[in-house]
Amino acid sequence: MESQYVVEMNHITKSFPGVMALDDVQFRLKAGQVMALLGENGAGKSTLVKILSGVYTRDEGEIILYGEQIETNLKPRQAQELGIAIIHQELNMCAHLNIAENMFLGHERLKRRLLDNKTMHKRAKEVLDSLEIDLDTHTLVGDLAVSKQQMVEIARALQANAKILIMDEPTSALTNVEIEQLFTLIRALKAKGVGIIYISHRLEELQHIVDTVTIMRDGRFIIEKPFAELTMNQIISYMVGREIKEKFPRIDTDRKAKRFSVSNLHAGPMVRNISFDLYEGEILGIAGLMGAGRTETSRAIFGADPKTGGTITLNGKEVSINHPNDAIVHGIVLAPEDRKKDGLCTKLSIRENIALPNLDMITSRFGIINRKKEAKLVANVVKDLHVKLASIESDAAALSGGNQQKVVVGKWLARESKVVIFDEPTRGIDVAAKVEIYHLMNELKAKGIAVLFISSEMPEILGIADRILVMCDGRVTGELMREEATQERIMELATQFENKFEIGTL
Repeated sequence: MESQYVVEMNHITKSFPGVMALDDVQFRLKAGQVMALLGENGAGKSTLVKILSGVYTRDEGEIILYGEQIETNLKPRQAQELGIAIIHQELNMCAHLNIAENMFLGHERLKRRLLDNKTMHKRAKEVLDSLEIDLDTHTLVGDLAVSKQQMVEIARALQANAKILIMDEPTSALTNVEIEQLFTLIRALKAKGVGIIYISHRLEELQHIVDTVTIMRDGRFIIEKPFAELTMNQIISYMVGREIKEKFPRIDTDRKAKRFSVSNLHAGPMVRNISFDLYEGEILGIAGLMGAGRTETSRAIFGADPKTGGTITLNGKEVSINHPNDAIVHGIVLAPEDRKKDGLCTKLSIRENIALPNLDMITSRFGIINRKKEAKLVANVVKDLHVKLASIESDAAALSGGNQQKVVVGKWLARESKVVIFDEPTRGIDVAAKVEIYHLMNELKAKGIAVLFISSEMPEILGIADRILVMCDGRVTGELMREEATQERIMELATQFENKFEIGTL
C-alpha cells in the first residue's frame, strides 16, 4: 500500500558535543498539508528540518520520502533533487542577479554551451504567473522588497519542482499586507499538492493557514494534532511544559526624574524632527508600521548613523554622540533589530561576545584581560538570563535565536547602563523566551533604568509599555499613555502619512 505521507521521519536522533539535539523524534507530512512545527528556541525544530534538507546527518532513525525509505544520509543537492526546498528566515538570494537568474541558480538552462536566457525568463515568468506574482523577471532581486524576494524564493523552489517546502519564520520581516499576500500564496501551493512545513513563533497567525500541529520540546516529539482541536493555551503549554499564566508580565512603578531627552532629531529621510522625553523606571514603547523610521531613530540616537540636527540630553546635560562608543561611554546601549548582523560576532565564542563590549571593565591599565573578572561577568549573564548553551566557548552562531537574543541583551547588563534601547527584541523567539525578555525589561525598570522599546507587535507594545510614541513616515504622529492606548488608536496614528501631492499636480 502506497504511503499517504510525503515525509515520514521515525526515531530520529542527533547529538552535538555536549548536547542531545534530537532524541527519538518522529515527524510526518502529507501532500497538500500545512504542518506547523512548533517549539521553544532550542527545541530541535531547525535541527530536524536540516536533517530533512541534507544540511545535517542523522545519528539514528529512518527517513521515508514518498513511501520509499532513504537508506543513506541525505546531501543538500540530493534533497533538492527529491523535491525538498527550504525558505530560510534570512533569505538566500543573490541581490546582484535578476529574478530569472536567481530562480535558475544552480539549474541553469544551456543552449550550445551558452546560457539560454530566453528560455529561463520565459519559464520564470510562467512559474510567477501560476502563483499570481506580478513581477518582471529582469528586475534585480536587490531592488525588491523583502516580501517580494521571499515570493521569488518560493517560485524558485517550485521551478525546481519542489514537493516539500520548509518555511522558517517566513513572516518575521513582513507587514500585515505582505503577510496576507504570503498566506494567499501558501493556499495556492497547498492546492497544488505541495506539503508545507511551517515554523513560526507568531502563534496568532497559525489559524489562517495551518491544518495540523507538531510540537517539540527539549529535542523530543511531544504531540501531533489537528490545529482545530487545540487552544492557544494548550499549544503554549505543550511547547514549554507548563502553563504561562501571563503573556505580558509588567510591573507598575512610580515615574521618577527625567533621565533622557531627544529634541528635534534629524538623520536622513526617515528621522525627521523627532522629540521625546524618557524617565527613570519607565518603558517607552515606539510603535509604527514597517518603514516608519523607528529603527533609524534608534541607530541615530546610538551614533550608528550620522545625525544632521537635534540634541540629546542625559540627566539634564547635553551629550555629543557621534559614534556608538560615545553612547556606550555615557551609558546608552542598544540591542539592535538584526542581532546576527549588528548585535553578535557569530564566529566568536559566547564568552567573547559578552566580554567584547566590556573590555574596559575587565582589563588592567596595561590592556591585559583579567580572566577571573571575565569568567564572573560571563557566568552572571548566562545565569541571570537562563542562556541555554553547551559551553561558553561555543560559537554564538550555534545558539538558537532566542538564546542569541539573550546574549545580545546580556552583554550590556554588566555595565551600569542608564538608557537601554531594545529594537524588536522578541522577533523570531518563542513564547517563553519572550516572557523572559519582558521580565528583564521589568528588572531594568525596577532599578530605575530608562527603557526604550521598539516593536512591530501591537499586543506586545500595549502589554509592556507605560507610554507609547507612534511614528509614521519618519515623524512622531502621536503619544499615548498606556491607559488610553488601543490597537485601533495606534493604527490610526501609524497611518497619518503626509499629503505629498499638491492640488493640481495629479
